[in-house]
Amino acid sequence: MIIDIKNVNYIYNPGTPFEKKALSNINIQIDEGEFIGLIGHTGSGKSTLVQHLNGLLKPTSGDVIVDGINTSKKDVSLREIRQKVGLVFQYPEHQLFEETIYADIAFGPKNLGLKDNEVDMRVKSAMENVGLDFESLKDRSPFELSGGQKRRAAIAGVIAMKPKLLILDEPTAGLDPAGRDEILGGIRKLYEKEKMTIVLVSHSMEDIAKLANRILVMDKGELVMDDSPKEVFKRAPELEEIGLGVPQITNFMRELKSKGYDVNDEIITVEEAKEEILKYLRSREDV
Repeated sequence: MIIDIKNVNYIYNPGTPFEKKALSNINIQIDEGEFIGLIGHTGSGKSTLVQHLNGLLKPTSGDVIVDGINTSKKDVSLREIRQKVGLVFQYPEHQLFEETIYADIAFGPKNLGLKDNEVDMRVKSAMENVGLDFESLKDRSPFELSGGQKRRAAIAGVIAMKPKLLILDEPTAGLDPAGRDEILGGIRKLYEKEKMTIVLVSHSMEDIAKLANRILVMDKGELVMDDSPKEVFKRAPELEEIGLGVPQITNFMRELKSKGYDVNDEIITVEEAKEEILKYLRSREDV
């Protein structure tokens, strides 16, 4: 187990007129190798929760244990926790600051005190994992890159730290469709190749359905669902009640079913829908 969250509550501005409870009695365990989708409308507590996972916030009460380290302890090493948990915020390209892409990605590993050859290997590996060509791009300024490339370079800087858990908070926000596909494709490859544990925060039900093998649903600071994507998306009325929904393809398949077509209406990805429709068409040919 990488993360163990026990009875966590968090209050912003306690004891003031602006006091607000952001997390209420959260209990979650995250095991190695999971790909978790974290969803919820704005203000549901998603960002507050993920900031607890690398010690940016500490619980008002309860415990967050990261790879055996309790973040609430007075003598805890936040640096050690942040080596274990990499957090990529929205618009991470705003944090690019070095003269070259190489220097930007190498910044974290160098601060770990690693030798030059190890830093070099980590930069090359991180760039490869996000789909950036090392030889042609390493000496270029990060500010010469496209929006999608900048985002990937910023993610590479976190990956180069080799965290056990990678948190991505709305990694495709503001990108065009091509940029979105680049980022999501890179995340999928990273998960498959490195077996890294990932938490993806997203408003896109399509992205979550395509990538995650477990979904956490937040509402008003509470964890209201924790299940496989198929089980979560079966609960469409409950999701709609809290301002969420299901993937568009799921609604499409349910509509087909309601029109009398004998198809599985628990489909959650376009790939699954394609297979199901082809299966249905073949069955009709056999009649």
